[in-house]
Amino acid sequence: MATITLETLRKEYDRGRVVAVDDLSLEVDDGEFITVVGPSGCGKSTTLRMVAGLESPSDGTIRIGDEDVTEQSARTRDVAMVFQNYALYPHKTVMQNMAFGLRMSTDLSKDEREARVRETASMMGIEDLLDDKPDELSGGQKQRVALGRAIVREPDVFLFDEPLSNLDAKLRTTMRTEIQRLQNEFGITSLYVTHDQEEAMTMGDRIVILKDGKLQQVGRPKDVYENPANEFVGGFVGSPSMNFVDVTLDREGDSTVLVADDGPFSYELSDDFAAHLRDEISEPAVRVGIRPEDITTTTTTDDSKAIRTTVEVVEPIGSDNYLHLDVAPDFIARVDSGVEPSAGDSIRVTFDESDLHVFDKQTGESLLYRESKQTAAPVQ
Repeated sequence: MATITLETLRKEYDRGRVVAVDDLSLEVDDGEFITVVGPSGCGKSTTLRMVAGLESPSDGTIRIGDEDVTEQSARTRDVAMVFQNYALYPHKTVMQNMAFGLRMSTDLSKDEREARVRETASMMGIEDLLDDKPDELSGGQKQRVALGRAIVREPDVFLFDEPLSNLDAKLRTTMRTEIQRLQNEFGITSLYVTHDQEEAMTMGDRIVILKDGKLQQVGRPKDVYENPANEFVGGFVGSPSMNFVDVTLDREGDSTVLVADDGPFSYELSDDFAAHLRDEISEPAVRVGIRPEDITTTTTTDDSKAIRTTVEVVEPIGSDNYLHLDVAPDFIARVDSGVEPSAGDSIRVTFDESDLHVFDKQTGESLLYRESKQTAAPVQ
């Protein structure tokens, strides 16, 4: 087993005109399963390919365990990679595909290689497919072969590059569980790249979020969800996305009220929360975020804690309904399926002030974020 250490890792293309990975530093613990997520072009696959040795960094250091592998070729690194497109040799059988890496990187005899492949195939439930070729297999079977080919090598590090994106939704869920089971069983240090934030949240011991090649936040999925370091992370993690409203912190007599720059949003803060917020901000104009699932409908007549709004669209999704409201652009409340207003209805909604996220309008940085500050980055 081994740790992975990335120190100020940088990758440039076109003589520095394009920066795919921008001074990324990350420590992956021995046996840890890290998911790396972000929008297309954020640098997640490039980072993985540099760890694998398929790309050379423009600057920075890569260590696996105590060994500096920055200049080593992919063949000499003790890593196994699972690709999005399976990368199986079409003219070879499953047995030959799974044994190929062992033949190239070990001095095991043919009988020893076959014995190890059969043992791994049995564990993966594909022992009956060893004589088949890839074009005879389903997508799920191909993915199991690709996983088995990685496992059979018993590497120090597993690297996964969006391995489930070609599978249908039900099979993705099944294979997601299978990968987690295997990783728990073997305890191999793993980096798992995905564009699916739900996949990243459910699988990772910690989640790494990238944007434009820059590290935005690292943390346990629950911590990142509850305590986003900046506006980008708040909006990227969670479905539906966090609602954002530009507001001004106003004094109204003895009360402090968040008033929207445009729209019906008005919310009175408690004295303690208002005092804490004033200590953290230099300007009264801020952007607040509130997650759709933290919003509830209410029948209260207390306008200080309720927001009057009009329902624009109702989206039933089974267990919940998504209410699109005119509070702000793309403002959604996720409510129980028993709450069924019609489009055009006037309703009141509210939330607990402890669920508010407050961001600097210029940098996007959370004004209430504290833990692991060194892993946060202003929105670029």
